[in-house]
Amino acid sequence: MRGRNRLRQLHSSCTLQHRTQPINNRQSSTNTNQYPSKKTLTHNHRTKNKPEPVGDGDIKQWNIAITTHMRNGHYDSALHVFNSMPRRSSVSYNAMISGYLRNGDFDLAREVFDKMPERDLVSWNVMISGYLRNKNLSEARELFENMPKRDVVSWNSMLSGYAQNGYVDEARRIFDRMPEKNGISWNGLLSAYVQNGRIVEACKLFESKMDWEMVSWNCLMGGFVKKNKLVEARRLFDRMPMRDEVSWNIMITGYAQNKDLAEAQRLFERAPVRDVFTWTAMVSGYIQNGMVDEARRTFDAMPEKNTVSWNAMIAGYVQSKKMDTARELFEAMTCRNVSSWNTMITGYAQSGEITHARNLFDRMPWRDSISWAAMIAGYGQSGFSEEALHLFVEMKRDGGRLNRSTFTCVLSVCSNIAALELGNQLHGQLVKVGFEAGCFVGNSLLAMYCKCGSVEEAYHAFEEISDKDVVSWNTMIAGYSRHGFGKEALMLFDSMRTFGVRPDDVTLVGVLSACSHTGLVDRGTELFNSMKRDYGILANSKHYTCIVDLLGRAGRLDEAQNVMRNMPFKPDAATWGALLGACRIHGNTELGEKAAEVIFELEPDNAGMYVLLSNLYAASGRWHDVSTMRLKMRDKGVKKVTGFSWLEVQNKIHTFSVGDTHHPERGRIYAYLEEMELKMKKDGYVHTTKLVLHDVGEEEKEHMLRYHSEKLAVAYGILSIPAGRPIRVIKNLRVCEDCHNAIKHISKIENRLIILRDNNRFHHFSGGSCSCGDYW
Repeated sequence: MRGRNRLRQLHSSCTLQHRTQPINNRQSSTNTNQYPSKKTLTHNHRTKNKPEPVGDGDIKQWNIAITTHMRNGHYDSALHVFNSMPRRSSVSYNAMISGYLRNGDFDLAREVFDKMPERDLVSWNVMISGYLRNKNLSEARELFENMPKRDVVSWNSMLSGYAQNGYVDEARRIFDRMPEKNGISWNGLLSAYVQNGRIVEACKLFESKMDWEMVSWNCLMGGFVKKNKLVEARRLFDRMPMRDEVSWNIMITGYAQNKDLAEAQRLFERAPVRDVFTWTAMVSGYIQNGMVDEARRTFDAMPEKNTVSWNAMIAGYVQSKKMDTARELFEAMTCRNVSSWNTMITGYAQSGEITHARNLFDRMPWRDSISWAAMIAGYGQSGFSEEALHLFVEMKRDGGRLNRSTFTCVLSVCSNIAALELGNQLHGQLVKVGFEAGCFVGNSLLAMYCKCGSVEEAYHAFEEISDKDVVSWNTMIAGYSRHGFGKEALMLFDSMRTFGVRPDDVTLVGVLSACSHTGLVDRGTELFNSMKRDYGILANSKHYTCIVDLLGRAGRLDEAQNVMRNMPFKPDAATWGALLGACRIHGNTELGEKAAEVIFELEPDNAGMYVLLSNLYAASGRWHDVSTMRLKMRDKGVKKVTGFSWLEVQNKIHTFSVGDTHHPERGRIYAYLEEMELKMKKDGYVHTTKLVLHDVGEEEKEHMLRYHSEKLAVAYGILSIPAGRPIRVIKNLRVCEDCHNAIKHISKIENRLIILRDNNRFHHFSGGSCSCGDYW
């Protein structure tokens, strides 16, 4: 990287030197000398003799020399030849201009153009085309308007430039002004309409002319297919005076993509000539419709296969989760490209076979940004967050290009493990490359801040998104909801409607959840009842779970049951789980047992529900039932999920389990907690022993609660993170009542803001209280 930067600096120095001298007086910085003959050009880098004088008749050879050097990127050599010429023609100047433009140096090209003693039409057209390729439409337009004379090439260049950059109306104005039009002019405007989805205007233009070329028929037909207007596409296909392979392939692909495989097959059989693209269109069509066996039969019958054919067939097996067959085909493939490798890596990663994915990744002859993003995403989705972050660092070290997809994958990993410090660093890089304002990356950045517990930075990121979509609004509303800021979530919901963004079913889940977390029962009930009337949204199981949770938390268990009885479909395990959770909060053992019984039928392996019912029994002192639940779990092979808590300190993740003995600073952590417990008890802290799932004495229960994972993580955070900075802890399970109570006292004694994210919501502890108001 440093070497490349040094080369750029050297090149810049040379360029500046050339720019400060008149063109005719510039001297080459190279030690090579060139002769304006083909024989000498072959030898020009091996001799140090000055060029012999030549006559004007050899000017063509000089021009060839300039063009040759420019094509090889040898600026200085071309300039040396140019400055050595006894006489220059417009072709000489044009060769210099074209060369500079081809190599991306627009300033030098313009300088040569401005110094031309006499410009011809080619000079103007070359400069205009160069500016258009660089998307500098204003400079191109200024030159165009100042041209003393224009030909059809000049007009077509401007038309094409505007069309390719999406300025279709301006392209049309150029078209209408043209004194003379050729086939390129008509095709350029037609293509502009089609590529920008303006199919009605494309049709009007097409019908205004009779003698269209075949490429134009295919272009309009492809536009119809892209818009899923197969009837219109077929009508045009049948009208065509002549068809080529492209015409047949467009229609076959159109029918295949729209699930009309029968008609696609009929056209395939009628096609007078089938090339590899015709066959591949059928293979892809079968795959897109889930007909992998039919695709394979067609694939095997292909007389010729290309990389696209192989990749399509491999992708079909990957989508069908048939990774062994995909691997066989991949190993048999003789024409692999990077897409072949990426498809396999993505397939293994999505199937949870991360080791196979990494083996392939390490074998790749070369990688692109998709390869890195697929592997990073695979690690993240498989729970190997630290490996994902290590790979991201390796990617940067290897010089891999950071695209939007890569940033999104890494931000997702940061969200999963609450790596806020790294997330902040990524945000800085996003700003540097200009990706943060768009929805695709902006929404990931917003979600990262929400899930890392920094709701204020989340809102700043939300405001920075230039063109917010419904996902942006939903992410911010859900973020407020999980943090317990119900009123802010409702205010944002009102703003969303004010800005004319229509809420969807996800929006209402976020808003109802916000009402549930903050006890806004009346507002939540009102919103639930108005969903169909005001927003045209039919309540699904998630909405019903929210309203049952809302009523249940408020102690209105009878109303919650009535809602479940009147549901248009059977309640799922999540809805019954919400009712069971409410029963635990309010000590309704009888109803809790009923809810648990249904859950065990629907999800017999749901360990969380066994624990929830056991907690309910323990709180009621029913130790025999607690033992029965434990035996039931053992008989069914259901294992309780181990609780973990973790936090980020100086870009490193520290993970703790209950009674952790592996952390290198465990002695310091345990000593701190013992000292802190004495202070907490003086402050009024009492262990919440009622939920210990063992029938033992109070002292033993207190000992079992003392070193829960979240307490260990909080203690390490206080010992390691400077005062004034928040401590952010993540737990994979619901925070227990005793830990919740203890952390409130710790936040008061230490005067620290402690943000704890469990598997349900965020808790912001400060000054001895929690943002949830003990309502969770």
